[in-house]
Amino acid sequence: MSRIGKLPIAIPAGVTVNVDAANVVTVKGSKGELKQAVNPSIIVKVQDQEVVLEIDEKADVDVKQKQSYHGLYRSLIHNMVVGVSEGFKKQLELVGVGYRVSNQGNLLDFALGYTHPILFQLPAEIKVETKSERNQNPLITLESCDKQLLGQVCAKIRSFRMPEPYKGKGILFVGEQIRRKSGKSAGAK
Repeated sequence: MSRIGKLPIAIPAGVTVNVDAANVVTVKGSKGELKQAVNPSIIVKVQDQEVVLEIDEKADVDVKQKQSYHGLYRSLIHNMVVGVSEGFKKQLELVGVGYRVSNQGNLLDFALGYTHPILFQLPAEIKVETKSERNQNPLITLESCDKQLLGQVCAKIRSFRMPEPYKGKGILFVGEQIRRKSGKSAGAK
């Protein structure tokens, strides 16, 4: 049995969790609404302000696969509950000379040392804020109730200019440490 899957998920005040007949979990809160389809081998129950997930022993799925689903769907539903009540926030910084970012609504405009600017349209579920101060690296702050979508968007933005180990330039998460490499050693024989 999954050690994560058997833990109950507490439902905070102001959050409602519904499970329909097609095994789709809907979570509503102050930050938004999220839906997740759950595999039929997992039974989702809402009782006493808690969400409990159980393995359906009659399901025609491999035992190991059922245990994997148990932990997976518990984590996904927990992230949905936290997302609609508190939300998720990620910050990225642009490290490099001349690297800039600005936004008009949900459209990000990057200058990352290429010959052309990069325009990136964010999904409507994500709120963005850019900050550029003198003698500071430009910052991008992304907020959303959907943790999966937020992580995917951050990975896409980061892929425009991955951090490199020699000069440490690129798009990094705030607080991330880059393992630096020394360049060519002069006069090696």
